[in-house]
Amino acid sequence: MSRPVRVRFAPSPTGYLHVGGARTALYNFLYAKNRGGKFILRIEDTDLERSTEEAMHMQIGDLKWLGLNWDEGVNPETLEDMGDKGPYRQSQRLEIYKEYAEKLIASGTAYYCFMTDEEIDKQREELKAAGKPPQVQSPYRDMDPAESKKKLDSGESAVVRFKVPKDKSEFVLKDLVRGEVKFPSDMVGDFVLIRSNGMPVYNFCCAIDDALMEISHVFRAEEHLSNTLRQMMVYEALGLEVPEFGHLSIILGADKQKLSKRHGATSCNQYRELGYLPEAMNNFIALMGWSHPEGKEVMTSEEMQKAFSTDRLNPASAVFDEVKLKWMNASHLRELDHAELWSRVKPFLDEAGLELPEDPQWQDRALSVFKTSMETLADAVELFRPISAKNYKVDDTAADALSWDSSKAVIEKWKSLVAAAAEDYLSEEQFVEAQNAVKTECGVKGKHLFMPIRVAVIGKPQGAELKHLVPLMKKDLLIERAQLALNQ
Repeated sequence: MSRPVRVRFAPSPTGYLHVGGARTALYNFLYAKNRGGKFILRIEDTDLERSTEEAMHMQIGDLKWLGLNWDEGVNPETLEDMGDKGPYRQSQRLEIYKEYAEKLIASGTAYYCFMTDEEIDKQREELKAAGKPPQVQSPYRDMDPAESKKKLDSGESAVVRFKVPKDKSEFVLKDLVRGEVKFPSDMVGDFVLIRSNGMPVYNFCCAIDDALMEISHVFRAEEHLSNTLRQMMVYEALGLEVPEFGHLSIILGADKQKLSKRHGATSCNQYRELGYLPEAMNNFIALMGWSHPEGKEVMTSEEMQKAFSTDRLNPASAVFDEVKLKWMNASHLRELDHAELWSRVKPFLDEAGLELPEDPQWQDRALSVFKTSMETLADAVELFRPISAKNYKVDDTAADALSWDSSKAVIEKWKSLVAAAAEDYLSEEQFVEAQNAVKTECGVKGKHLFMPIRVAVIGKPQGAELKHLVPLMKKDLLIERAQLALNQ
């Protein structure tokens, strides 16, 4: 009988969520949803120097933004435990790790090692010089436990090391992404489980937590593959059930180097600030190492949940393609209904200080005009800026157009035609009619017609088509701007 599906995402709270971490969280989330299982958030905060509460809040905020809601773990609001397998923060599980370390010592599969850092460094240098792997060979490996206790009682400092078995040639992992992976057992020396300050190391915590939290499947980054041997040894020594592992492909930048800050934005928060949608981010990162069975590119979360399976996971490196991400974001953006799109665009417009009508019908009309020119939410700012009530000023580039003999008459005529309109807003047809009337009555055409009117509307002789902008601007605003242009 197969185990209930329980997967986890276990970040270290040292900064914003990186897109690589987001992909790991997403795959675990999708697998849980596909299999009717549980998705658990565990916080690996035993690195006390680098882990912070602030960073934990940042990562939780990023996961919430992505919509990757967990069933168990740290409560996103209170940080209290949700679920019966806690604590879900490793810093609160130290007694548990101590208990299991003592079990390993009692069974003879771990021991106290009293080697100093200087002794370890000297030994490693000697082994390197002899052309041997620089693995610690502790003289305390077979020390009588009673003797070890005496040394501890006398105040000597020690780490707890795992006793790597010498009678087993290899460990075999059936990886869900890479197939069969063989690890020679002598690939690692006796490794540390508990540091001399009492803090457990990553591989020990991870194995104990996954076992006690009944994690059935572990999807994590390729760089963790080397940790798996140590964890398998811990599981075997304690007689614990080993989860199934899937080590995900590495993510590269456009230069085919591992994705890092030098490539630009790499955290989810940076992409949020740049105006990307969480739906698009999930869709994009899902396709960096997984493919839909029907080759679909643009998908909802529900479609991904329904289709996700391990047999579509690809071990080959994935390239983070910014151009494709922008295209995908534009695709998702244009699928949003206008009320939803406005709610997401508005914070960007507000931050830019734009003053725009609150009327939902106006907002609907405006988005109909602008959304096809938007790839990100942030793109809305420059599209809406010319029609913001308090953003008008006559630009220096308008001086030439305003100096023409006919320009003042053109703007005066334009202003009078706008004032004569019956409605608050001109339609596109009314704008074209007014422009034609100016052309006829002032005897101008081409740039001598278009440029002065554009200066009177947006303050510059170049810019977006006025037939799209003018119907979004109140008559009073158009009159006020025309007068400001005349006053130059």
